[in-house]
Amino acid sequence: MTRPAKGDIRRSFERAAATYDDAAAVQRAVCERLAAALPATPATRILDAGCGTGYALGLLRARHPAAEVLALDLAPAMLQRIAPPWRRLAGDVEHLPLTAASIDLYWSSLTVQWCDLARTLAEARRVLSPGGRLALASLGPATFHELRHAFAGVDDYRHTLSFHAAGECARTAAAAGFVAVDVHEGREIAHYSDFRTLLQAVKAIGANRVGAGRRSGLLGRSAFRRAEMACETLRTPAGLPLTYDVITLYAHT
Repeated sequence: MTRPAKGDIRRSFERAAATYDDAAAVQRAVCERLAAALPATPATRILDAGCGTGYALGLLRARHPAAEVLALDLAPAMLQRIAPPWRRLAGDVEHLPLTAASIDLYWSSLTVQWCDLARTLAEARRVLSPGGRLALASLGPATFHELRHAFAGVDDYRHTLSFHAAGECARTAAAAGFVAVDVHEGREIAHYSDFRTLLQAVKAIGANRVGAGRRSGLLGRSAFRRAEMACETLRTPAGLPLTYDVITLYAHT
């Protein structure tokens, strides 16, 4: 499965750092869902892998008040939004700047979908101590299906990633050496007043420029109108929907 280039991912989230918090209601809801089912196992050192602007840090500290929490992200501009005293690390979840067996809880919410899943989970396994816990949320194949529908008759670009299915996530975690793998899938659906606002929301969280095979230029007026009309066929009383197919996965070493 082809993933976006790391440079494209970093630049996209660097640009989105200033707008991310205002647009990230779904991302916050996913963090809270992941935290709600987090096992009450003691942890003294926690990694938030792909921390973004740091919303999950408070949730983790509430669960483990005495723990050292490390905030790691690929985009330095995201890390700059996190105020002290959190310890911030610029780094790649596929190549963690941490020693083996140095973390008790590996947490990652809505990051691994941008990455090579097998490599990311292998790194998570490497840095976790014996008996360490894994808690992550990713996105499944139904994510942004509305965008694929909207653009299906406009061009041949995919416009979204090819997201991993829940079963694939579970198998990859087991192959990386995790045990007691527990996977759940659910939906978070955001609604928007119109198509342009929906696209702006995707851009504001940094997810607009990292689809595999994305177009290099702007849509023309006619193409935009065709995509808009296709999206309008999906309108609900709440507005135009945008689906996040959320996969949560818990396991331990």
